[in-house]
Amino acid sequence: MQDKADIVVIGAGIIGMSTAFQIARRSSARVVVLEKGIGPGEGSTGASSAVCRFKYSHAEVVQLAKDGIHAYRHWPDFLGTDEARARFNALGVLWLSGERDWAGPEAERLHGLGVRADVLDDDALADAFPAIDPCVVPLDLVGGEAHDCRGGGAHLLERDGGYMDPVDALQDLIHAARARGVEIRFGSAVADVDVHGGAVAGVRLANGGTVHCGAVVMAAGPWCTTFLDRHGLGGRWPLEPTRIQIVHIDRPAEVRGDLPVCVDMAGGIYFRPQNRGQQIIVGSVLEEDEKEPVEDPDDFARYVDDDFVRPKLHALQHRLRIDRLQGRIRGYSGLYTINRADMHPIVGRTPIDGFYVANGCSGHGFKLAPAIGALLAKAITGESSEFDTAMDPAFLAFDRAPIRLAAMNVLA
Repeated sequence: MQDKADIVVIGAGIIGMSTAFQIARRSSARVVVLEKGIGPGEGSTGASSAVCRFKYSHAEVVQLAKDGIHAYRHWPDFLGTDEARARFNALGVLWLSGERDWAGPEAERLHGLGVRADVLDDDALADAFPAIDPCVVPLDLVGGEAHDCRGGGAHLLERDGGYMDPVDALQDLIHAARARGVEIRFGSAVADVDVHGGAVAGVRLANGGTVHCGAVVMAAGPWCTTFLDRHGLGGRWPLEPTRIQIVHIDRPAEVRGDLPVCVDMAGGIYFRPQNRGQQIIVGSVLEEDEKEPVEDPDDFARYVDDDFVRPKLHALQHRLRIDRLQGRIRGYSGLYTINRADMHPIVGRTPIDGFYVANGCSGHGFKLAPAIGALLAKAITGESSEFDTAMDPAFLAFDRAPIRLAAMNVLA
């Protein structure tokens, strides 16, 4: 079977659907999205924690996060509908550290970049989030030895941060894209991209079909490396599918008051509420927990390891003053596609005419997706939108030099 499109997007996750939707908002091009999964959210998007925070090392990524989160905070306007499933949970993002001197300068830096950020002392922290322990004493994450807690730190609060349900947001994009004429085919695995004379000619499907097109957007997440390697695009950027674990517990009854998204750098975890505050999900911010490569993205351990759970729950108990966790402890694993060169995505044109990439998001993908979609849609159509990002596209371009970072982890 052969058919034709103007643009094919490979991958119907949050990046691919953000791109397809924004192309459709700007043009009359025929857009076809091809997704190997049989339904929404089977890849990295479905396992995302969907944390929306602004604090990044580089001003360009702060801007990209601002623009992505702006779309989520104005989600019905972005989609052009009053029937959105997802809503932005504007709980704030709280950063805790054992250091006193970092929060003030960081808040000042973020203010200068247009981000509302406050410094909280222990009393202000207790007023805003009474469940959070302000202890600055480093945890024993190996033996779990107890200590006498001591406060006295300075804590950073991003006022406009929060989270969304990632699958609800994805379903919203699918509905909005279809309403604008985008065709989305689930269960349609792509075998390869056809390239002739240095330009995209179409894609070949695993079922033997062909879709002729003049442009392809590679948004296949951890599956992207196979395609990039085949066409000589993989050597420049080491994009590695990486197993990432998440713990999921029922919210303990003793956890009172509002609970923000919390990045506990002293404990090596982040956590946030889930399911209208009835559960808590917990993940890692440690580089050592982002080191498990996955050879086959279709075949990896989707459970959570006991030796991951124990220190993370120890850190959570400490931060929330919980003496004993009761109830069922669950967990799951998803995949980041980590750019081992610099922890940042590659977005935009490649040396192959009509071949565009949005890969290597390294755990940043959900919050950046609307802005990344805008970058690609503008590059492909030449048309602007009120939801465009102000970030210079050269910063994440395929032909850029690796970005310098002090730490190579998801907090980069």
